[in-house]
Amino acid sequence: MKPTNPKSQHLIPSINQCLSSLLKQSILFPSIHQHRHHLRLLFSHYSISHPNSSLEVEDDGSPQSTPSSVVSTICNLVFQAHNHQNSSSSSSSSSSLIRTMPKPLHLQIEPTLLSPEQSVTVVASLAEKHGSMVSLSFFNWAIALPQFRYFMRLYIECASSLIRNGNSEGAHQVMRLMVRNFREAGRLKDAVGIVLDMHNEGLSPNVHTLNCILGAAVEAGWVQFAEEVFDEMSKKGVCPNPCTFKTMIGAHCRLGEVEGVERWLRVMQEMGILLDNVTCTLVVDAFCRKGLVGRVYALFERMTEMGLPPNVINYSAFVNQLCKRGSIKQAFEVLEEMVKKGWKPNVYTHTALIDGLCKKGWTDKAFRLFLKLVRSNSYKPNVCTYTAMISGYCKEDKMNRAEMLLTRMREQGLIPNTNTYTTLVDGHCKAGNIDRAHELMDQMVVEGCVPNICTYNALIDGLFKKGRVEEAYKLLIEAVRLGFTPSKETYTSMICGYCRDGNTASALRMLGNMTDNGCTPDSVTYGTLISGLCKDSKLDEARKLYDLMIDKGHAPCEVTRLTMAFEYCKNDDSATAMAVLDKLDKKLWIRTVKTLIRKLSCVGKKYRLSEIKKLIETSILKALDWSGITVIVLCRKYKCMELSSNITLFLNNDDKMRYIHVLSLLGRRRKSHTKIFMTGRLPHLLKSKSHIRVIHLWFPDFMDTCSAEHNYGKLVDSLELLFEFLSTFLS
Repeated sequence: MKPTNPKSQHLIPSINQCLSSLLKQSILFPSIHQHRHHLRLLFSHYSISHPNSSLEVEDDGSPQSTPSSVVSTICNLVFQAHNHQNSSSSSSSSSSLIRTMPKPLHLQIEPTLLSPEQSVTVVASLAEKHGSMVSLSFFNWAIALPQFRYFMRLYIECASSLIRNGNSEGAHQVMRLMVRNFREAGRLKDAVGIVLDMHNEGLSPNVHTLNCILGAAVEAGWVQFAEEVFDEMSKKGVCPNPCTFKTMIGAHCRLGEVEGVERWLRVMQEMGILLDNVTCTLVVDAFCRKGLVGRVYALFERMTEMGLPPNVINYSAFVNQLCKRGSIKQAFEVLEEMVKKGWKPNVYTHTALIDGLCKKGWTDKAFRLFLKLVRSNSYKPNVCTYTAMISGYCKEDKMNRAEMLLTRMREQGLIPNTNTYTTLVDGHCKAGNIDRAHELMDQMVVEGCVPNICTYNALIDGLFKKGRVEEAYKLLIEAVRLGFTPSKETYTSMICGYCRDGNTASALRMLGNMTDNGCTPDSVTYGTLISGLCKDSKLDEARKLYDLMIDKGHAPCEVTRLTMAFEYCKNDDSATAMAVLDKLDKKLWIRTVKTLIRKLSCVGKKYRLSEIKKLIETSILKALDWSGITVIVLCRKYKCMELSSNITLFLNNDDKMRYIHVLSLLGRRRKSHTKIFMTGRLPHLLKSKSHIRVIHLWFPDFMDTCSAEHNYGKLVDSLELLFEFLSTFLS
């Protein structure tokens, strides 16, 4: 071995320090880590050449690296990086910095070489040696990485260190970060538990942390849990602010829980906190969706009394919701009140009114309001206003006027959006102008306006109605290829088109594709397919779908119920028809059976009389109260003595007014079977001491009937009973 040059002996400590630092940093830095093999060779050569060197070698040829050395190295690097980023600021301990989170660090450290436990040690060491801001700098860098983001001890140690340093605001920021991050991982309740425990460790309650927890809980759909946290934090002395109430009221508004909204409004009023206009808009929408318009007026009065009256946005939201409900007259009344209070309606107010008028079919009134907005010097129609007016004309099949508005819109410098084009495409498809719909779809693509699934739905539905099944299916394939997910309306249009074309097999396959792709069919989808199967005389398959729809909680519409029962009755199977209807509640059952009997009686085939009788007998067993008009239709259609003579079975005997009204209507028809029946009923009515008004309504018809049949003996007897009845009544 070559002896060391004596002149270079004084350089050995410096070389030792340089090599040690370089090799230790190779553990942390990715750019150096890949050259560790060459460094180990250099280290080995140096150790052999300089046996007096103080460097120690591990088994793999690298310097010994303990956990404490890694932590120490990282602490030094973090401190240097933090000072470098804040070099422009002379004091890193000023109050302004303590109250804000530090800027993120740019550390070129290999994260996989740092364990979560070591990260906790680094945070504590930095807080103790270099202060809160340096510790928070590393903490922010660490939680941005997946291996540290959900490590709860890191948050706890960081917050505890900040509390020891007197930085409670920084500790609260750490807690809020923990709540948000753990909400992503589905561990919100664990995070909230830690926050409450930290209060026991000396962290004073904070309303901003409370609002953060409530917001995270509401986003997760845990409104009840949010209310429990609110109660717990209130007991710890946290005083809620307007943001707190906005979060809770908004949560109940989205759920449509009006009573919950009212409860929080009362609490807010008791604490003397004013309802801001943003929250007011949410409450207005929630009340109107439930049809509680009166509560909106009361809310406006309450806000005015508290010194924060509703503004133009609140009134516009009220007008918009009223228009959506079809209460146009009431919407204009609100508009008048709004003007009286000094608020000037804006373009959004007018757009809501125009849209409401168009949906009512009052396009002339809507266009007059539209022209008023055009001539206004304050506001001009926007894209939504034009789209609403175009939609109104499309619904009335006035496509020329709709196209005229599109041209006018461009002249005003407004660019039609996807909703505008979709409205026009849908209008042309319903009018049968498929070629023009295709042109508009191509035009919107050229202008950079991307069609959505609603645009494709409109065109697919139009193609099916024209019988162009293959084109519709190709268009669906194109939509899927472009990344659009078929909606419930898409599948329903396809199923309806296949059923209309008589291809129920393809319709059933489309229903299978619909469920496979995670799209849930509704009662309209099932009803469309059931009608198609019934029309194709596939009652067994229709019955299976009908039962499936009921089991999934979808209430069949009246057309579906009636179609199923009617098809079975046509096949002389009233028992199955009634079995189909047995799953309905009593109200729907009564309505369907009445309609079914009337429909069967109007078909014109008398052999169905037996089916009607079976339905009537079943109805009597269910104590069904028949309307007079249903009985009249049956008696008039079949001229059946049996049905007429048993009319008391169809009507509720307690309702004598309806009973006599039916008899009167039957008597006026001068049918022989009704005359025979009526002449035999008067003595019973007189003896049963019916109401005088009942006798008054019925007796003239009875006299006419007896005179027409020359049955004067019956008439005399009845007159005697009548005189006896009147004498008893007058006494």
